[in-house]
Amino acid sequence: MLDPEPVAVLDFGTNTTRLLVTDGRSLDIRMHRVTGLGRGLEQSGELSEAGIERVLEALSEFTGIIRTHDVQKVRAVATSAARDADNRNQFFDPASAALGHQLELLTGEQEARYGFLGATADLDPRDGPFLVVDIGGGSTEFSFGCSSPDLYQSVNMGSVRYSEQFLVSDPPKPEELSGAIQVARLHLDDVDRDHPPMGKPAVLLGVAGTITTIAAVEIGLEPYDPKVIDGFVLRREAAEDVFRTLATEPLEDRKHNPGLEPARADVIVGGCCILVAVMRHWDIDSCLVRERDLLDGIAAELLQFR
Repeated sequence: MLDPEPVAVLDFGTNTTRLLVTDGRSLDIRMHRVTGLGRGLEQSGELSEAGIERVLEALSEFTGIIRTHDVQKVRAVATSAARDADNRNQFFDPASAALGHQLELLTGEQEARYGFLGATADLDPRDGPFLVVDIGGGSTEFSFGCSSPDLYQSVNMGSVRYSEQFLVSDPPKPEELSGAIQVARLHLDDVDRDHPPMGKPAVLLGVAGTITTIAAVEIGLEPYDPKVIDGFVLRREAAEDVFRTLATEPLEDRKHNPGLEPARADVIVGGCCILVAVMRHWDIDSCLVRERDLLDGIAAELLQFR
């Protein structure tokens, strides 16, 4: 039997640029670089030249991987920062040219849908309904259902956005932290109003860098191992404990926590505020952490139609 042809998916997020190369069987290459594309966007309304340059450097590395594996079917998507930026074409044009494929701008709803499909692909629908929470740098996506995302919503709260909006002190002041959590809970009130069932899942699934990092810090995982993180049950008390620890440390001390990638240290507390707010608001005791997310949802679609 011939080996299946691999596909590649790139995700240009607010804080992280990611790559997945997979054939749906034995080949599974996952890479990421913390590039901070959306850093400063909250103040300026534009993607910075420095952020764009960092992403293009990561893209140069990733395109080498794609060529090495002779991948013909590629899909590249951009999310929250690109949605919000007035100058997104200053990023889209050179990135599309470097990749040889046109970047796509995903809506928040598309992002939520693909995240659900990736996170739940190998789970038994009878264990649902699942609430998938994807805390990104600029937005958080919620998707809800058993075998498919029946409900989904994207909310403008993220680790970078909240860090720049609320957490201006080092370490953050208690009133800054409580303010960030209160605003998050107001957003969650809106989710309740729009989609009442979301607050009553059988299982909360957490995906993306904020939640996997909180899990890694709780474990003290050094070096990071996705096989340990995928399927880890993060208890609410543990998430609260990690939040208290990280939020009370100055940035330079925070960087040394085992499991915390130093490049994420300046925005992880903002992400913690959102996860803690979610678990408090809906009184959820645990979160099943997944390494599979939006990248896997898009890859599955590409593999289906190759």
